[in-house]
Amino acid sequence: MFFGHGTDNAYDEAAALVLHALRLPAAANRARYGRRVSRAAAQRAQQLLTRRIRERIPAAYLTGATWFAGVRIAVDPRVLIPRSPIAELIERRFAPWIDAARVRRVLDVGTGSGCIAIACARALPRAHIDALDISSQALEVARGNVRRQRLARRVRLIESDHFGALGAATYDIIVANPPYVGVRELAGLPPEYRHEPRLALAAGRSGLDSVRIILTHAAQHLEPRGLLIVEVGNTERAVRRAWPQLPFVWLEFERGGGGVFLLTREQLQE
Repeated sequence: MFFGHGTDNAYDEAAALVLHALRLPAAANRARYGRRVSRAAAQRAQQLLTRRIRERIPAAYLTGATWFAGVRIAVDPRVLIPRSPIAELIERRFAPWIDAARVRRVLDVGTGSGCIAIACARALPRAHIDALDISSQALEVARGNVRRQRLARRVRLIESDHFGALGAATYDIIVANPPYVGVRELAGLPPEYRHEPRLALAAGRSGLDSVRIILTHAAQHLEPRGLLIVEVGNTERAVRRAWPQLPFVWLEFERGGGGVFLLTREQLQE
């Protein structure tokens, strides 16, 4: 068993599956643990646990939902399961890197389920967010999540291969969680990852195909003093080697996770 899709241990995953089967909220209190469980509910729980073990399906796909930056996000195999440490940065409203009060436009590259775009809209209530993805199926999932959060007026979903459909649009912040898994790493991933869309993971031989496009074109879509924030995960070392001239700031997170860099528009132009 591998735990890497929102939890890091069997206990938390079992709790998520059982609470879902019993139709109890994730924050069930002690009083609820005293409830009698019907035979049908016990069977639902057993079936979920059995599928998790035998089929190696991530728990979030079995329950149909996960949490990101305090928001419930619906997910299915059309989208990557949200797990980016960028959530912590969004919760801090991108402090200390930018004055949140001046942020009016944000771009989410590779939105998938829409989790980053939705979290940005909630953290920055004056901002409008463009959320793009190459996958029309992913955008269907994102559309449902945006609608449930009642954010359709501020979150615009765009089908686009990277920046292709944006024209000359510019943003105060560009956030990207692109594919960054190379061929060798992809072949060695645990079975749980095979349930996720390959399009959201694979990025060429070395995992740099998408990152290269972002670094090449992001500056022309950033406002002065604008920020580019990109997650590259385990490809961090390859990114450092490929662009030694760029002054990456590698962010640290209290809740763990890494492989996220920050650059300004001016640093990209230089």
